[in-house]
Amino acid sequence: MSIDKTVGSAAEAVTDIPRGATLAVGGFGLCGNPMALIQALLELGSDDLSIVSNNCGVDDWGLGVLLAARRIRKMTSSYVGENKEFERQFLSGELEVELTPQGTLAEKLRAGGSGIAAFFTQTGVGTQVAEGGLPRRYDGSGGVSIASPQKEVRSFDVNGIAKEFVLEESITTDFSLVHALKGDRHGNLVFAKSARNFSPLAAMAGRVCIAQVEQLVEPGEIDPDAVHLPGVYVNRILEVGSDIEKRIERRTVRQGVA
Repeated sequence: MSIDKTVGSAAEAVTDIPRGATLAVGGFGLCGNPMALIQALLELGSDDLSIVSNNCGVDDWGLGVLLAARRIRKMTSSYVGENKEFERQFLSGELEVELTPQGTLAEKLRAGGSGIAAFFTQTGVGTQVAEGGLPRRYDGSGGVSIASPQKEVRSFDVNGIAKEFVLEESITTDFSLVHALKGDRHGNLVFAKSARNFSPLAAMAGRVCIAQVEQLVEPGEIDPDAVHLPGVYVNRILEVGSDIEKRIERRTVRQGVA
């Protein structure tokens, strides 16, 4: 019996995401942002959201549209440098932010999706990432109301040399939202270029994964060797077409040479 995971609209895809939900959202910069799903979530009205994503879009695109509407309570990210409203909300105490090294964030999502509770890494040893004290929320008057906790550090023998590692807990979320280049009705997905950096990992971490795809094909049309994320991780799939708007953070050109 065929397992058809397609849904008819973005609104239908996100309809059960409630207030206070946790979400892992794919994308890298503005590449691979699941905008149809983000816009539908904005229109749904759910707020007090805790979102895990490499970054928070820009002021009027990506997750930035949810941020501007005050729908996000907490962001767990590795890069936030393109969004002025993000900076304003963080420094004013309106937004909680858990900054995480980029590779660590990727592995926390992958580990969560793989059923691994935690792992040790050298990244962050000897810094406030391990020692604690990084501001997560300001109090609005320059003080810190929430700071990062101290993490466990252990020494392991690596090729005869004792090295320190910090314990990082994995990430799982209620939902995940991702954008893929191609998918079939069973949920098998193919991502394009930089969108593959975080999107498969975000998809894995969500207990309910919702994917929007530019091209929907029938099961068997995707070469198994070309599948970046198997359908076992995907619960709902929506076709949005290939003529959707796509943005970049900055466009840099040079003058023509005579």
